[in-house]
Amino acid sequence: MKVRELGRFIRDQRNSARLSLRKLSSLTGVSNPYLSQIERGLRRPSADILQAIAKALRISAETLYVQAGILDERSDADPLGEIGRDSTLSERQKQILIDLYQSFREGNPDEAGKIASRAREAAPRRSAKAPVAKKKTAKKAPAKRAAASKKAPARKRVAAAKRTAKKTATRARARTAPRKKAR
Repeated sequence: MKVRELGRFIRDQRNSARLSLRKLSSLTGVSNPYLSQIERGLRRPSADILQAIAKALRISAETLYVQAGILDERSDADPLGEIGRDSTLSERQKQILIDLYQSFREGNPDEAGKIASRAREAAPRRSAKAPVAKKKTAKKAPAKRAAASKKAPARKRVAAAKRTAKKTATRARARTAPRKKAR
């Protein structure tokens, strides 16, 4: 059984992605203790759990399935066929990737560099991000703001508390004072 090897593989992938166990847990929706048990080789995760882990680690689920022994490793991998089947790429992008792959296979790094620069030119330009409107938040009263800030010096917090007490006392007197009758 490859459970321990799978756990080590997941831990290595998580570490290389610089994710903590808690962060991976929140990304996958799998509990922290369960992920820990998987990494230590104590539990064998289901295909759904492996898929969630693969998505969070940004690796293929097939890789984890092979590590877990669910799938056999493919020996007939056809990168050119995979590039051709990728529906997210334009025809021009597919051709550039195929040319780049073939130049590496032929051992011609100079040609690969030329193709890579062509690929950069062909890549769609990202537009500048639109400015994000600032979220309007209710402003706190100066007394509350100073009191809430732990960085505010003690005398500022005391002064703010005195102002608040004075306002409160004034309001209380206004409520209890007899009203004058209008003539």
